[in-house]
Parts: sequence; structure tokens; C-alpha cells
Amino acid sequence: METTAAKPVLEAVSISKSFGEKRVLADVSFSAEEGEFVCIVGPSGTGKTTLLRALSALGSIDSGEVRINGTQITRPPAELSVVFQDYSRSLMPWMRVGKNIELPLRRYKMPAAERAERSKEALRDVGLEHAEHLYPWEMSGGMQQRAAIARSLAYRPEVMIMDEPFASVDAQTRADLEDLMLDIRSRLGVTIVLVTHDIEEAVYLGDKVIVLSGKPASVSATVAVPLGRDRDQIATKSRPDYLELRATIHEMIMATASSSLPEPPSGAHLTGIGSR
Repeated sequence: METTAAKPVLEAVSISKSFGEKRVLADVSFSAEEGEFVCIVGPSGTGKTTLLRALSALGSIDSGEVRINGTQITRPPAELSVVFQDYSRSLMPWMRVGKNIELPLRRYKMPAAERAERSKEALRDVGLEHAEHLYPWEMSGGMQQRAAIARSLAYRPEVMIMDEPFASVDAQTRADLEDLMLDIRSRLGVTIVLVTHDIEEAVYLGDKVIVLSGKPASVSATVAVPLGRDRDQIATKSRPDYLELRATIHEMIMATASSSLPEPPSGAHLTGIGSR
């Protein structure tokens, strides 16, 4: 009996982008299926944030297209939300957390009662139901980032795009937020695309890892991460297959000057490997 291939929720199709004479992205293509956690890694300065802006239609592209559920997007769609790295600047310090989360929903002209209910629900989703009446400056960095994630969830998006969202928090808070995102993906079924420079984080969170390399950047490999859905900060990161995947992706990124890639570890599945 034939199985029907899952249709991608998000597709990047041959994305290219230049700034003046500097070409940053060249023919970048990948997809994310419903409920999939996709992590994008690459050396510093590769163009990861430029790609994120293209995926969310917050920045223009020279060629190619981005599709949500098969439809090309040219402006930020309702089905997609973005969580930025700098949570401290994304929350309005003069507004209480509940009102911060409601603020973007005003563009949809929904009733105040519905906005308030969505805000409460989103705060429950990130474990901040007690913080509705706090101001951002009354909360820790980790709580502020949870609030930024809650605001993104209040849209009830199909796709959430995250730009190095845990780079500014301490190690323990980072681990807690990573596990929060795995829990959100499992409970809500949202598709998550996370841009990060942290290989360890990418392997721990991802169902697959997209490796960018070269100048201009292109997809040099798509690495499937066969670690299952139930992951643990200690147990998962101690597994030999996790360690092999982490080492392999690290070698790929370090070898950007070479046209050859290291052999994948047993159990890993690589596709889309091209020349650098």
C-alpha cells in the first residue's frame, strides 16, 4: 500500500538575495512539514538572519519564493509568527504582560474579550499564567522571552520562526526554554523553524538540521535527526548518536572551504548535499 507524502507547510524555493554587489543567499531551498521542528545552522555571517527575514516576508528577495501551504507569500501572513532574539526590546516596558500579548492582535480587529482570552491562553501555554499583570521590567530575562513566545502563540500560527531566541539567556534558562519549545510543538502541533549558531541546540531540538555554508550561502546538507520526539537535556545529549550528529554537523560547518563533506554517522540520513 502506497503512503501519501506529507505536504510541506513552509517551503523556501530557490531563494537568492544580494545587498548591492554582495550576494548573500544563492538558490536556498528546503521545506518544513506540519509539526516539524527544523533548525538552520551555519557559520557566523552566512546569512541566517537574512534567510529568516525572507521566510517571514519581512525582507525582500531577488529571486525564488516562499510558500505557506502551497501559496506564495509576499507579505507577513496570518499563519506565521516570529520570535526575535532581543526579547527586551520586543516587549513594551510601559505595558503589562497581558496587554503586550494582546497588542499585535488589534490588527485583526477582534473583540477585546477575545484578545484577552487569547492572551490568557498563550500565557498558560508558556507557564506564565501568574504574570499577566506584571510589567516586563519586573520579570527575569527567561520570563520575558517566555512572554515574547506567548505573544507569538497568541496569533495561533501554523508556523513559528525563531531567530536565535535563547542566545541572550543563561545556560539553565536556555535549557528550560528549549524544553518549553519541544513541549509547545508536541501540544500545539505548530511547525517551528529556528535559526541558531548553536549546533548542540540544533541537534537537541531539530527533527532535521539545515546546514548553510559558502559565500553566497546555500544549503550544503539537510541532516535528519533520528532521536525520537521524547528528549531530555541529560539523557539525549549523552547518547552516542546525538554526539556523532553534533560532531558531523560541526565538521560540515568548519569545512566551508572544502568541497567535500565528512561521512555521516550510522543512523543519520543526509539529503541535498551539494558542492560548496
